Amino acid sequence: MKYLTIVLALILFSSCSEDEVKDYRAENDEEIQAYIANNNLTAQKSNSGLYYVIDNPGTGDNPTITDRVKVIYKGYLTDGSVFDENTSGYDTNLQNVIKGWTEGMTYFNEGGSGKLLVPAHLAYGNNPPASIPVGAVLIFDIELIYVNYATENDEQIQAYLTENNITAEKTESGLYYVTDGLGEGKQPTITDNVTVAYKGYFTDDNFFDEGSENISFDLQNLIEGFSKGLTYFKEGDSGNLYIPSHLAYGNNGRSGIPGGAVLIFDVELISVN
Repeated sequence: MKYLTIVLALILFSSCSEDEVKDYRAENDEEIQAYIANNNLTAQKSNSGLYYVIDNPGTGDNPTITDRVKVIYKGYLTDGSVFDENTSGYDTNLQNVIKGWTEGMTYFNEGGSGKLLVPAHLAYGNNPPASIPVGAVLIFDIELIYVNYATENDEQIQAYLTENNITAEKTESGLYYVTDGLGEGKQPTITDNVTVAYKGYFTDDNFFDEGSENISFDLQNLIEGFSKGLTYFKEGDSGNLYIPSHLAYGNNGRSGIPGGAVLIFDVELISVN
């Protein structure tokens, strides 16, 4: 099925006059309760009027309403008519979707699955897109694949290491590093100033930054993955840092670096100043 992910976007229309606006809450609630009974579901109802079914709560991170999620889903009406589906994983920030999704995803952990039964006032109300009737209850079968990028990035880093036959050390923070062990000088702390040579690139080997000559930094002013990573080096060491996005530029990225990107640095620690 062609993906119609526009139906998940929080779209507001102002074309209806006030006398055309209808409150579907009571009607939707009866419809949802009938659907639950007819399909022998065990559902919970929130204060907002959202119903949700947890088949598997998941064991990973629990999203907040400001987090990014990746979800496999199928959206349909109470008569079974499918209006949208994504089997490869829809990537979105929870602030950019309908209210029923924003709230509903917070009841699951990463790896969880179940259903959201969304009344119209938490979806499109009187102003739906063409594929959804006015005042419709929306049902979503969902599987919450990832919350933010930590798990996904770890898989990406491990795949890169395997493909390139690299053996790296992993820290508790999720940072991976490799050093050649040839350095015999001072080992920096994160409050030190260091002089380094470096090259930064992505897991597809596309380059994004490079120190054209030896350059000095205060480690505490750098991304966490770089500042902590250098503390595993000694003066004279060369090696690599494999930095997940939560230790770099997070969900939003920065100029030239996409949100959620794993960053790789070839590094030589020249001196600890």
